[in-house]
Amino acid sequence: MSPVVFALLAALTVAFALVVVVHRSPIYSALGLVCMMGLLSLFFVGLDAHVLAALQLIVYAGAIIVLVLFVIMLLNLEADRRATAGARAVAVGSLGGGLLAAVLVAAASRFAGGPMTALDPAFVDPTTLAARLFTTHLLPFELTSVLLLVAIVGAVVLGKRGQ
Repeated sequence: MSPVVFALLAALTVAFALVVVVHRSPIYSALGLVCMMGLLSLFFVGLDAHVLAALQLIVYAGAIIVLVLFVIMLLNLEADRRATAGARAVAVGSLGGGLLAAVLVAAASRFAGGPMTALDPAFVDPTTLAARLFTTHLLPFELTSVLLLVAIVGAVVLGKRGQ
């Protein structure tokens, strides 16, 4: 991937991540998250990890975001009508954001400079990926599915209670 394409994709990814965090409407935030996940899959394509790019689109941009949108629609969430934060909250948020940016710059400068190594061809092989997912990482995989099931049940309970 050329540096210009990488910079453009990175800028778009950060922009959509900001939409997720800053926008008041949960629907627009979820749609920004869909766009961000789609752009992340393009990074995998740039790394020649096409299986991971497809999984990123199918699992995250597809299933998880549809689940999030379903929960938002079920709970009938609307944008909060509240006053903007005070000067103290803005100062604390700006300080925290500045500290996070400093840590990220320090971490990036520490690891920058070395040549990137090519991915191992076995890393992107679907058979190897499936074997790792269902042997080594089986417990986190199943815990994630249980967590999603609990989230759906909780959303249904909260939705029924509000009627």
